[in-house]
Amino acid sequence: MKIKKRFVAVGAAVTLTLSAAAMAAAPAFINILTGGTSGVYYPIGVALSQLYGTGIEGSKTSVQATKASVENLNLLQAGRGELALALGDSVAAAYQGDIDAGFKTPLDKIRVLASAYPNYIQIVANKESGIKTLADLKGKRISVGAPKSGTELNARSIFKAAGLSYEDMGKVEFLPYAESVELIKNRQLDATLQSSGLGMAAIRDLAATMAINFVEIPEDVIAKINNPAYQHGVIPASTYEGQTTDVSTVAIQNLLVTQSGVSDDLAYQMTKIMFEHLDRLGNAHSAAKSISLEKATKNLPIPLHPGAERYYKEVGAL
Repeated sequence: MKIKKRFVAVGAAVTLTLSAAAMAAAPAFINILTGGTSGVYYPIGVALSQLYGTGIEGSKTSVQATKASVENLNLLQAGRGELALALGDSVAAAYQGDIDAGFKTPLDKIRVLASAYPNYIQIVANKESGIKTLADLKGKRISVGAPKSGTELNARSIFKAAGLSYEDMGKVEFLPYAESVELIKNRQLDATLQSSGLGMAAIRDLAATMAINFVEIPEDVIAKINNPAYQHGVIPASTYEGQTTDVSTVAIQNLLVTQSGVSDDLAYQMTKIMFEHLDRLGNAHSAAKSISLEKATKNLPIPLHPGAERYYKEVGAL
């Protein structure tokens, strides 16, 4: 009888050991939610996936092109991604459950990994259209990003502060970056509003193809938006071909966002590996050169993930 009990005990121990080993060996799936392939989110997401694929043992990474901020945040809440890039104002609206912004209920599972780099509102027009100011957009054909995307939310806020609405435009298209640019090239649109990091591929392509004007967003318009996420920024001269002067505009911070279902250990590793390889991200896109440990935890609209918080305390950033 004792021998039988010993076999049962040993069998149970072996089962527990194998179960623990299986759990330890289980792959860490990291799906990174980005934006359109012609924007800035996508190349940064690809660079992160490469870092995590080699730096996190047993990880399986993927990069998903999306409609960016709003879709990314809803996917995180649904557990269909582990990391995403999103605009700070969209993140705040998601956590609050702003229906008009595309969030039917508060997204209570989203957490911040790090504050990243600023997006700049870049309004560009075919020079032939004569558009030089926000007021000049009246009666013109413009694209403002996918419906209820982070970019389109920016467009609504800026136009309202400037005393404009979509009804004032001759035509409004809701299209991603690259498609908007193609329509301008084909003279089917006059202008596009794009929210992205500096030096984005779609605008570089447009500037290399035709003469364009950049439309300034004055500081008094920014003040009327009355949202702390919207700060004054400058697109420096020579950022794009033919751009000879600085352009006053809106800057909005991007955040790297995760969700509460991601383990503390995985969130810690994702944060640590990213900050130890910022040079790789900067090589993927120049906008990522603005990511820094000093700014990573500043002015966050939602809570940090505990795993990320652990890293920041470890390195003295919190």
